[in-house]
Amino acid sequence: MSRRTLQQICFPVGLIVGGTLGYWLIEENYDLFDGLYMTIITLSTIGYGETHELSRPGRVFTLFLILSGVFTFAFVFSEFARQVVSGEFRALWGKQQMEQELAKRKNHIVVCGYGRVGRLVCLEFSKERVPFVIIDARAEVLVDFVVSHGIPIAGDATSDEVLRRAGIERARGLVTVMASDADNMFTTMSARLLNPKLFIVARVENAESEQKLLRAGANRVVSPYQIGGARVAQAMLRPAVMDFIELATGTEFLEVQIEETRLTPDSPLVGRSIGDCDLRASLKVIVVAIKKSSGKMIFSPEDDVSLEAGDTLIAMGSKDQLLKFDALANPQAKAMTPA
Repeated sequence: MSRRTLQQICFPVGLIVGGTLGYWLIEENYDLFDGLYMTIITLSTIGYGETHELSRPGRVFTLFLILSGVFTFAFVFSEFARQVVSGEFRALWGKQQMEQELAKRKNHIVVCGYGRVGRLVCLEFSKERVPFVIIDARAEVLVDFVVSHGIPIAGDATSDEVLRRAGIERARGLVTVMASDADNMFTTMSARLLNPKLFIVARVENAESEQKLLRAGANRVVSPYQIGGARVAQAMLRPAVMDFIELATGTEFLEVQIEETRLTPDSPLVGRSIGDCDLRASLKVIVVAIKKSSGKMIFSPEDDVSLEAGDTLIAMGSKDQLLKFDALANPQAKAMTPA
């Protein structure tokens, strides 16, 4: 609560308390309730009449109380009008709404760092309609934050308190893309301790820090410069392949996309082979790879490969077909997880 808002509350309350005590001390036949009654009808200018006849000191006190009330309520009303015009109440209401939304948010992704990489990450999550919370220590860069499905928090992402406020214990993933490897490492360790089941993707600047981030608890370590350099080279050497990958992994191109889904124990696909499922004929979906729960990756699986609970299937098809496939592989899931 701002200092001016506190003044708006404290001044009238102090005036009422002071008026009540004043009548009680000055007038011998006034108790505290009589003093409160006289104060209220005097400040409100109702003037029902004196509870008991006032003495001369009591009337002088009443004059000062009336003048004080006029100036106090004039100040309160002017401040109220100023806050309405300047938008302070709207900002306060928006902050309260944001805090309520934060308290309810779960199964979301926490993004640490709103720099060049962080902005792109947030835009991608917004396109996929993935709920997320963005944390950055620079409050000024979050002032005009209007990315859909995201909630901004100004604070130090290395702080456990800030991570808890972002709902790290209810989140499903963390992306830390701050400029400093040390900050990313500390945030990774803190988040891993707060939520052992969290899936963490960390940005790395120096190659020497990659193993340290993995030991700190990151599931994936990404170097933007290394990826950018590799894509530039591939765009020159294999332009058609790059065009296909960009189309298949984007959200705008609906004819062909690549998604991943995890087989749950209640899926009717569990215990059957790729050939028995015949996904290509029934759903027009091509399973291009299977990642077993052990971590082994099977590319272009044969028809006799058996599907087990916990397998992650990477499939290719249209958006509608992949949605049907996801519902078959994970009946309880509400949305697909981007590959």
